[in-house]
Amino acid sequence: MKYLFDTNILIHFVRESSLFEAVIERYAPFHPGNFACISVVVVGELKSFAKQRHWGAAKLIKLENLLNQFVLLDINLRPIIDRYAEIDAYSQNLLPERPLGLTPRNMGKNDIWIAATASVADAVLLTTDHDFDHLDKVFLRLERL
Repeated sequence: MKYLFDTNILIHFVRESSLFEAVIERYAPFHPGNFACISVVVVGELKSFAKQRHWGAAKLIKLENLLNQFVLLDINLRPIIDRYAEIDAYSQNLLPERPLGLTPRNMGKNDIWIAATASVADAVLLTTDHDFDHLDKVFLRLERL
């Protein structure tokens, strides 16, 4: 199975929280046959998070070691850029060929990039956020923890 990890899940990984242990046990993302990836946007968010919280050297090394375990997916690809536009319009209920059926959903721009990357990569998006719920089974497969 292919999994794309949202930023909030990786923060749990660095902290080695119980959620981290549950993800490892339930999804086995690093076992053969599975594919663990992250968007380049997630790396930017994580590094910003670490700076804002003044993480020390040991935690930053832990973060780098963690990031090295994932396949890094770039967003500078036409299919991801096109999907970004679709998801953004859909979330605002402004995609005529695919009505949202709900009131518009304001998503953070980074979340749209992450969703577009998961969608194009055909990866299950692992997150703790509700921000992606309206995209589940429309643009991507979502597992919210």
